[in-house]
Amino acid sequence: MTETFFGYVSSYGLPVIAFAAFFSCLAVPIPTFAVMLSGGAFAAAGDLVLWQVLAVAYGAAVLGDQTGFQIGRWGGARVISTLERNPKRAALIVNAQEAVAKWGGIGVFFSTWLFAPLGPWVNLMAGAAGMARPRFVLWDAAGEAIWVGVYVLLGFLFGSRLPELADLVGDSAGLVTSAGVSAILAVLLIRAAIRHRAHAKARKESL
Repeated sequence: MTETFFGYVSSYGLPVIAFAAFFSCLAVPIPTFAVMLSGGAFAAAGDLVLWQVLAVAYGAAVLGDQTGFQIGRWGGARVISTLERNPKRAALIVNAQEAVAKWGGIGVFFSTWLFAPLGPWVNLMAGAAGMARPRFVLWDAAGEAIWVGVYVLLGFLFGSRLPELADLVGDSAGLVTSAGVSAILAVLLIRAAIRHRAHAKARKESL
């Protein structure tokens, strides 16, 4: 499937990049990282223009996130209950709800690049939870700048080894996501332990 999208970018250029960036933010299963890499690689080869690839990918990604946010804002509990009928989606929705509830805008920021598979669901949950739009836009735009910039520039710099790069990045993405989840869980456990000790100390002092 990845090689197929390489061919699409080679044949159709910016429209394919925009399509992939937009719809991946709505949970459509597209290997968008491969599309971004190939966009950078074709820019390095002179077939595309780098700033145009960056601008189109970034604009489409932000617009896709805003669309997901608005769907959550309009649909609310009705959309969530419909999506939760699928067990896999239900698990993602729970994680997204926790990310929004515990981390707010920072959760949106990290979901755009560090936890990209969770991103579309965080967008929906942020809208359903009533997060202020300016706050969402700020954190989302910052995160997408990292996501688009890293993948497009990797393709631009190392595009001569595009298939190997795509395989490496695809494998690494899962490792980075797992590491990120583990790090956040560790932080939450540490915070819980600190609060527990503080409460225990306060009880002892009150006796």
